[in-house]
Amino acid sequence: MANSLITSEVDLGQSGKQAGYLRVPHSTHRSAYGWLPVPITVIRNGDGPTVLMSAGVHGDEYEGEIALSKLARDLEPHDIQGRLIILPAVNAPAVQAGLRVSPIDDGNLNRVFPGDPAGTPTQMIAHYLETVLLPQCDYLVDLHSGGTSLYYPPTLLRGQGHSDDEAAALKQLQEAFDLPFAWVFTGGGGRQSTARTAMGAGNRNGVVSIMAELGGGGAVSRDVLAMTERGLRRILHSLGMLPGYHLDATRGTRETHAQGSVYAHDAGLFEPFKVIGEDVSVGEEVGVIHSVTSITRAPEPVISPYDGFVLCSRALGQVTCGDAVFQIVQDAVSS
Repeated sequence: MANSLITSEVDLGQSGKQAGYLRVPHSTHRSAYGWLPVPITVIRNGDGPTVLMSAGVHGDEYEGEIALSKLARDLEPHDIQGRLIILPAVNAPAVQAGLRVSPIDDGNLNRVFPGDPAGTPTQMIAHYLETVLLPQCDYLVDLHSGGTSLYYPPTLLRGQGHSDDEAAALKQLQEAFDLPFAWVFTGGGGRQSTARTAMGAGNRNGVVSIMAELGGGGAVSRDVLAMTERGLRRILHSLGMLPGYHLDATRGTRETHAQGSVYAHDAGLFEPFKVIGEDVSVGEEVGVIHSVTSITRAPEPVISPYDGFVLCSRALGQVTCGDAVFQIVQDAVSS
């Protein structure tokens, strides 16, 4: 067992359904021997794979948090085959505050893996996932969104796989989740991954790992939430873990490769000229930034350095230099 200071109220080896907390030690003025509660549900029945489903790595990404909370309440041991570990609010302080990062240590959980067993609360959580939970798992499904500042249509993120078996497993999860878009990484991954993300932690542990970007803009979309809930059950069914689920027709996924982000180079109010799904050319003006201090100043043009189409757009009107306003992708070429 890893030398984590985090303790668990649930027994991962026990059959049945358990709900409790991971206890993250946190000594403060008002609570000298206190701990931070990270909710965890484990459902285990018979033989089958172990799947970890997580959300709330960033606290302002809501569809995944809601979908996993509902899944944890709804599923019972007789519904599944195998073991399902559900963490709907991984960075619990950030989730409680509705912030991308933890208000306790300013930690961005998806940038600190493999973490530190004696570090800040965010680092301790990352270390526990990487060294305690993920080594016991076969699959990781990590749910995100564009958060407060960005908006994504429902999009699966995955690698290409470092073996034929891994490639097939990733493709199987993509087809099961059945989201409108997939962002397929063209490099990195595998056990040698240096990514400081939850997916990187999964890869280092030999876990078949996917992410999803599910809406954003600081709101909850009814349609995106419905796609998320449907997709999670389809994934479990595809792995033989939810045999009673009645599979519906596949809708299809558009595979893409990321080209890069378009950034603001000035501060002001961003007026977009493009929406998600629209084509973009190199050198094209995709928006302008209006000054809020000089109304007579001409708007600053925002130029795309990429060909492709818009997959992600900024949800906030106000920008400053260095803010991403669009992400541009191209269709993946079938081999």
